[in-house]
Amino acid sequence: MQLYRRTLALPGVRTLMVLIFVARVPAGAGGMVLTLQVAVGLGHGYGAAGTAGASVTIGMAIGAALMGRLIDRFGLRLVLVLTTAGEALFWGLGSQLSYVPLLVAGFVGGLLQLPAMAIGRQAIAALVPPDLRRTAYSMDSVSTELSFMVGPAAAVLIATQFSTRTAMYAMAVAIVTVGVVLLIVNPAVRSEEERAADTGERVPRRVWLGPRMVAVLVIAAGAVFILAGTEVAIVAELRASDQLAYTGIVVAVWSAVSAIGGIVYGALRRSPGQVTLMAWLGLLTVPVGVLSGQWWLLALALIPAAALCAPTIAATGEEVAHLAPPSARGEATGMQSSAFTLGAAFGAPAVGFVVDHSSAAWGFAVAGLGGVLVAGVAAMLIVRQRRAAPLTVPVP
Repeated sequence: MQLYRRTLALPGVRTLMVLIFVARVPAGAGGMVLTLQVAVGLGHGYGAAGTAGASVTIGMAIGAALMGRLIDRFGLRLVLVLTTAGEALFWGLGSQLSYVPLLVAGFVGGLLQLPAMAIGRQAIAALVPPDLRRTAYSMDSVSTELSFMVGPAAAVLIATQFSTRTAMYAMAVAIVTVGVVLLIVNPAVRSEEERAADTGERVPRRVWLGPRMVAVLVIAAGAVFILAGTEVAIVAELRASDQLAYTGIVVAVWSAVSAIGGIVYGALRRSPGQVTLMAWLGLLTVPVGVLSGQWWLLALALIPAAALCAPTIAATGEEVAHLAPPSARGEATGMQSSAFTLGAAFGAPAVGFVVDHSSAAWGFAVAGLGGVLVAGVAAMLIVRQRRAAPLTVPVP
């Protein structure tokens, strides 16, 4: 645990970890709040709720990289003002909208989503030296796991105890609170040395967005493809065996093991490499459906793959910080957020389609095989860059 003590002893790191965890809770709750508002509040069903979620997702995929580029050019505070105001308006006024206008507003709301995820990763790169970033990004992954456990639960509690409209208003209040706190704290997205060395010249995108960076983004999308697909397959497996009531326990075990895996990964001095992590995450997901039958067997079968979830996500954050120049770090981390979003957008419906036409076991298999395919594509991209221009840094 020495690496964790050293990382947390760095100036500003403890405050950043707490702040970013709190800032991510509304992001974790947003999808659930929108689903409940459309399906329950407006009475349009879950298919319509999925369409509304897709509208937000498309906006997020476009907006993440755009907001990152704005941070690089104009600084964090301008982006915080834009996104806090835009998202607060969406959640505050969205409760008054009928379904079709809500779809349009959802796209705009996604486009202007407060980039809490990307801000955390940029701030880590600014505050933490390279030799401790693996540990810091592992803590970041664990924090994300926890925030996405707290957020949806809080959304369901408010919506069921009060109303879906109240949950929408609560989201608006939470976003404004988070945005104001971030504006006051204004976490550094570049270190003092990076700011001193900044000449104002931007590194061309073609220089840093090479095959190796594309490989990182592909792995980021692939990891979340597996996670989103696995979540759908878990629900389908438990529903098929009439054990849906145990879903919360199984997901809690899955998330807890992922967090433990992230903690262990952060204590390693040498990483297995992102391609290796991605390949094993996929391979260990493939047989989950075959090995299950009872809810507790499903929870046990998920453990090996779950232990690699947070490490794989952390590895992509570490690699983006390594490959992106400080002047383009916002855009690069924004692209990483877009990759996560696209992975989720493809993973859930793809596995859902397979489950609808076969079984939950095939859902796990498709999610895992998708990850293995992604690992293969990423490996080819890295080999391609190695052949084109030999690197002086280790290639995973």
